Amino acid sequence: MIRKHILFFGEVQGVGFRYHSYYKARSLGLTGWVLNRYDGSVEMEVQGSREDIDALILHLKAQNYIYIESMQMKTIPVIEERSFERID
Repeated sequence: MIRKHILFFGEVQGVGFRYHSYYKARSLGLTGWVLNRYDGSVEMEVQGSREDIDALILHLKAQNYIYIESMQMKTIPVIEERSFERID
């Protein structure tokens, strides 16, 4: 089990990014959260297996209206949590 803190840059707000993140992460059994930042980027913390986190990112990259120009990702300590949340 790992936990990643990820910042997504590009066309990532107003295109269903948080919606797709929320439903795909839950379907993969991942935990964490996702939120829009004031600078137009999206911030996420996600926890689970490396393969499932990779699957989530590939799913987001495959969406028609989402364009991820770049990401900043770092591994952070695993925490105790039960679900994946979309923060409004």
